Amino acid sequence: MRYGTPLRFLILLLLTLRSGIAFPQSIDLSKSQIFSTTDKATLLRSIEVLQNEVEKRTGLRLPVAKKMPKSGGVILIVQENDLGKLPEPYRKAIAALPETKSEGFKLTTAGQPNTIIIAGKDARGILYGIGRLLRKAEMTPGKFGINNQVSLSTSPKYPMRGHQLGYRPKTNAYDAFTVAGFDQYIRELALFGANTIEVLPPRTDDDPTSRHMKIPAAQMIVEQSRICKSYGLDVSIWYPNMGKNYVHPDSIAKELAERDQVFASLPRLDGVFVPAGDPGELEPDVLFAWLEKEAAVLQKYHPKAKIWVSPQVFRPTQKWFDAFFSHANKEYSWFGGVVFGPWVKIPVGKIWEMLKPTIPIRHYPDITHNYSAQYPVPHWDLAWAMTLGRESINPRPFDEKAIHNALDQYGIGSVSYSEGTNDDVNKFVWSDQDWDPEMPVMETLRDYSRLFFGPEYQEAGAQALVHLEKNWRGEVLTNEGIDITLRQWQSMEKSAPLKLLQNPRFQMGLIRAYFDAYTRQRLVYETELEQHARRTLTSAATIGSVKAMREAETSLAKAWKEPILPDYQQKCYSLADSLYKSIGAQLTMKKHGAMSGRGNFIDLINMPLNDAPFLLDQFKRIEQLDSEAAMLREIDQLLHRTDPGPGGFYDHFGDPESWYRVVPNLPWEEDPGSLQSPRIGFGVGLVGEEWVDEIQATGFKGQVTPRAWMKQAKTLYDQPLRIRYDNLDPDATYRIRISYTGRFRSRMKMTTDNGQTIHDFIQTGEQPTFEFNVPKTATTDGKVIFEWSCGEGERGSQVTEIWLMKQ
Repeated sequence: MRYGTPLRFLILLLLTLRSGIAFPQSIDLSKSQIFSTTDKATLLRSIEVLQNEVEKRTGLRLPVAKKMPKSGGVILIVQENDLGKLPEPYRKAIAALPETKSEGFKLTTAGQPNTIIIAGKDARGILYGIGRLLRKAEMTPGKFGINNQVSLSTSPKYPMRGHQLGYRPKTNAYDAFTVAGFDQYIRELALFGANTIEVLPPRTDDDPTSRHMKIPAAQMIVEQSRICKSYGLDVSIWYPNMGKNYVHPDSIAKELAERDQVFASLPRLDGVFVPAGDPGELEPDVLFAWLEKEAAVLQKYHPKAKIWVSPQVFRPTQKWFDAFFSHANKEYSWFGGVVFGPWVKIPVGKIWEMLKPTIPIRHYPDITHNYSAQYPVPHWDLAWAMTLGRESINPRPFDEKAIHNALDQYGIGSVSYSEGTNDDVNKFVWSDQDWDPEMPVMETLRDYSRLFFGPEYQEAGAQALVHLEKNWRGEVLTNEGIDITLRQWQSMEKSAPLKLLQNPRFQMGLIRAYFDAYTRQRLVYETELEQHARRTLTSAATIGSVKAMREAETSLAKAWKEPILPDYQQKCYSLADSLYKSIGAQLTMKKHGAMSGRGNFIDLINMPLNDAPFLLDQFKRIEQLDSEAAMLREIDQLLHRTDPGPGGFYDHFGDPESWYRVVPNLPWEEDPGSLQSPRIGFGVGLVGEEWVDEIQATGFKGQVTPRAWMKQAKTLYDQPLRIRYDNLDPDATYRIRISYTGRFRSRMKMTTDNGQTIHDFIQTGEQPTFEFNVPKTATTDGKVIFEWSCGEGERGSQVTEIWLMKQ
């Protein structure tokens, strides 16, 4: 009896599965040649990119064939208008895929063995197709392959997809980059679809040089432009108005001469982005008159280049905006469009409505900062703000996708605001979203891990990056996942080869995992020490006030005299040193030359996380009192600082437990920049200081403050802040005590939902706490909504604590 074909196949399949032999799932490209019918001018550096990136990871140098190989084993690179030069099977394979648009590409296998076709719609499409091949390929020493089911046709949804790479001292790494470092970084961003790089001029609101710079800034931006031109990418320049006068002819001539020199030096320049403020605030009439003169100089050297402007101003008025949009809608021939970025008061949807349909909007998303930012981490724990600070290593992949997709429909794409390598993961996620907003975040992270860590770490690396973002969800004290995150990174660390252990991207994730776990365990430890100190203070009447304070001080001092996890701390120090040597990451000021508040989070690794600074300062004050009774009274008040009395209410609006009282407007997913909704803020605020780099218990005139004052509820500009109280005694009379702390120091007014005034406009930022009577008629129904608003031109309203005390 002979087996029929179907039965023979079934038996063979069963034997194969039992034996563990797998059918080939990938195409082996290890011995492939590269062939292209497209001219070298169109290919630019694309084939070089493919060869170099494969060789780095595999050791294989793919040769370029002069003729089409007849037996397969080829990576065929072609522009779509050259498809007629290919044999019919290849043409059919490409034709079977959906049509592409500008910058798009098709990537597919062909009938020949071990053959891949990359067909770009244009020169950029070829580069992006090669990028996708590298992202999806499995590359290990001596091996280069890709899944044999790969077949896609894709085009970018948005025409502008880029990142700002500013070579200036304020950045946390870019000023230490070499020309070769910028070349590699720009190349890697292009592999994920970026088509624009934004540079900064030699003169900004920054020092002209730093100890890290390898060449002068004026020379580096020429190199950055040249690199972009070699890849066929667009170049933009962020150019603030740093002159003192833009009306006087002599001043204008000086400014134009500077721009003439800069614009003439750049091999390629496609756009100039001029912020209306931060820095260089000008009235719109003066601004646009100046920009017309600047445009004439720009187009002398780069005839197709346009000027983009953001309505970015710290203290805007309606008159200012009316004038700005009047100019923006005049469709000047040199005007590229409007930029929506940080500190733009008007929501982008509203800007879209105010502009003529012919005026494009470019997003300028802040993907680099954690707080005091366009898109702060929602409800970030104070422990993170105090230690990681504003500009730490901050992978936020799911946040970035949510932010992007909430607002992308109002623009033509984006060029992100970045201050260094700390936001590296965010850049790649953002570029993928600008290409395709439907792109799953996990696909981007798996591509990132596969390409930069290695195929064996594709899943572990992607998940570990996600867990770093999850570390920032909720309260640090109760987030046990922080320790799990560290174990995930440690597991990879134990098995990783030396090359991966020295990989800066891997090290950036690893240092965050150790830092986060160290911070959480330290917070647990220091919280316990504070609780013990407070329990000791309750016995002051028995053992004496001075002895109680000395014993409490001893408990608090254990935080620095008996520190925990010194190995975690040392690990962070050694990783910081390694990152400085490899990519110039400046994580400390003294050793690595960082600027304060610019990513130097390792400096803050032992920032006190409990109320020890405030308690110790109060002990000094109390000891100066002239009687035991007075000292006992002050200790009791210190222990019960937040007590609102019988029938009263106390809330700290930096705590999740009190946030339910803050009246929401739009959900975060719809308003991630909180232009129409409340957000949290950080910092106590110092008299006469607009900006304080570190979040610490110091404020007003330099006094030590309670930990609670470092975090508050806030709204931006003239958006009202509303806080609701219910379950009040309708027959009672209440008095309200309020702590106003925070960065803004606005003039604020407080009213109730029934229109009664609690206080008229007062200047905040000069004293922390105020008390007012609440009109009885405001609470007769057992509830009240308090509302704060600030005057026109102010930056926002802030409320930290409320005591609603029953009289």
